[in-house]
This record gives sequence, C-alpha cells and structure tokens, in this order.
Amino acid sequence: MSSIIRPTPRQRTRRLVVLAAALFAIVVPLVQNLAGLGLNQAEFAADGNTTLRVAGYAFSIWGLIYVGILAYAIRQALPQTGESPLLNRMGLPSAVAFFGIGFWIIVAAMNLKAASVGVIFASLIALLLPLLAVSGHIRALRLMDRERILLVWPLAALAGWLTVAAPLNLITTVTAFDALPAALSPSLWAIVAIVAVVVVALAVTAVLRTMAYPLPTAWGLLGAFVAEQADKPAVAFTALAGAIILLVGGLLLTFRLRPGVERAR
Repeated sequence: MSSIIRPTPRQRTRRLVVLAAALFAIVVPLVQNLAGLGLNQAEFAADGNTTLRVAGYAFSIWGLIYVGILAYAIRQALPQTGESPLLNRMGLPSAVAFFGIGFWIIVAAMNLKAASVGVIFASLIALLLPLLAVSGHIRALRLMDRERILLVWPLAALAGWLTVAAPLNLITTVTAFDALPAALSPSLWAIVAIVAVVVVALAVTAVLRTMAYPLPTAWGLLGAFVAEQADKPAVAFTALAGAIILLVGGLLLTFRLRPGVERAR
C-alpha cells in the first residue's frame, strides 16, 4: 500500500527526472515518425530479419506501453503521491529504461545496429534487475492497489516486451552483419532464441507473480508465429507453443503460488 510520507526535495527531483525521461521516450518516436528522420522502426528491422521476424501489428503494443509509462510518470510526480519503497527503488531505474527506449529510436534511425543492441539490453537490465530486487514488495500488494496498477503494471509490461524485443534485436543485427555462427542453421538459432525468451520469462514471472510481465512477451511470440508460419513453420509453431506456455504458466505462477498471489485479499 502506498505510503503517506511526503517526498524530500531530493526525491522530488528524482520524480521530475522520471517524468522527463517518460516524456522523452514518448516524444522521440512521435518526432521521428512525423518528421521522417532516418529509418523508421520497420525499415531498421527489415535489414537482418531473415532469421526471425515479428509481424508488424505486434509493435502496436507500444501504444499501451506508452500510456502506462505516462500514467506512472505523472502519478509519481504529483505532490499528493506519497513516497514509498517501490517508488523510491524503481524511480531511477525506470528513468534509465525510459531514456534508453527513447535513445534506441535515435540510434535505429541512424542505422547504428550494434549500438541499438547495447541500448536495448541496457534498458532491459536497468529495469528488470530492480523489479526482481523489489519482488517481495510487489507480491505483497493488493490486486487494486494503486502501485500495482500505476507502477508495477506499466514497468513490468515494458520489461516483458523488452524481454522479447532485445533478443530479436540481437539476432537481426547478427544476421545483418552476416555473423550468425554456422554451428546451427538460422532456423535453429531462431528456435534457440525463442526457447531462451520463454525460459527467462517464466523464471521472472515466478518471482514477480504478475501477469503484466508475461503478457507482452507472449504477444511478441504470437507476432513471430504470424510472421513466420508460411516460410518457417517449425520456428512459427515453436513461437506459438512458447506463447501458450507463457500464458498458461503465467496464470499458474501468478494465481496458484502462495504467498503473494495477484488477487484481492
């Protein structure tokens, strides 16, 4: 439950940094798309997507992610929002992640492939590790607690999407550089990447126990199924199986494990 402790001046500054980072993350892609500066995201991903692709519609999830980011950033910046352990611990990590996803748009527009991999993985790690560190606080929240709705869900959803987007970025970049190791075929490398995403996502869900995290990851895998089913059925159906496993496993891990289930108490 949210604390009623008023933030200190230093904490208020941190909150403004988070708000600025969220606005940066949202405004950069708008400016880039409207002005047509450099490559758009689809053009950037097209170079190297022969190993593993995700259907374009899957990226529409960014609309929901941006709404969640903005809701979280505005709420934590309001004077009447009390300081809490979760706000305190997740403030700077969320700012790093927000600046990271905005900066990724810039490096992608400039077609800086290697830099894009570093930026997206840094954003994922900056957000995911602190979320895992505060998992006890997350599991203790009630279902309708404001911090679950306006902090955990937005940040966990972003982390869940980055969990599938970062490996996809990596494998497309390696493919574009013609550096995919010859030990396995491209299709097998795609399957390895999908399996790795599912394993990591299930492990994280077991700790966080919130459906906000595995849902975006499963959505991305469904996008891979749609994109690859005609040309690479083995890859496509591995992605579909992974999405189903994440959805079913996420529900079981979230609602059946005790203590700390995501339900009203």
